[in-house]
Amino acid sequence: MVKINPYINFNGNAEEAFNFYKSVFGGEFSALVRFKDMEIPGFDVPEHEANKIMHIALPIGGNELLANDVPEMMGRVNEHENRSKIAVSVSSREEADQIYAGLTVGADIEMPIGDSPWGGYFAMFRDRYGIEWTIDYDPRK
Repeated sequence: MVKINPYINFNGNAEEAFNFYKSVFGGEFSALVRFKDMEIPGFDVPEHEANKIMHIALPIGGNELLANDVPEMMGRVNEHENRSKIAVSVSSREEADQIYAGLTVGADIEMPIGDSPWGGYFAMFRDRYGIEWTIDYDPRK
C-alpha cells in the first residue's frame, strides 16, 4: 500500500515546530536525528548547526509528518512562498475544532473553521511557522 507523507523544510526551527505539532496531534517522534549525529569524513558539520534537525518524524494516523532544517550553506527556505498545504482529514467536528484551536495559535487564518459550500466542515490557514494547513471533516465519509 502506498502512503504519502508530507516533508517540510525549516530554517533552523524544525524541532520547535514539531514539538508544537506534537502538542496538537499527540504521539511521540518516531525519528529525531541531528546533523551532529551524521558527521562523517568529508561532511563536516559547523558547530552552530550541529544540533539542528537532519530528520524528524511524527506519526499522525497511518502516516508521518516529516521534516528537517536546511543547512545554511544551502540557503534559506522561503516558507511564505510555499503554496502547498498539509490536508488533515478528521472523523468529527469536535476533532476538527480541537486541531484547529491548537494549530491556529499565532496563525494567519485564510478561512476560519466552519461549514463549507461543498458540505464539509473546513478551515484553511498558515501556522506560526509559515506552514499551510487545511482541516476537513466530511460527514458523508
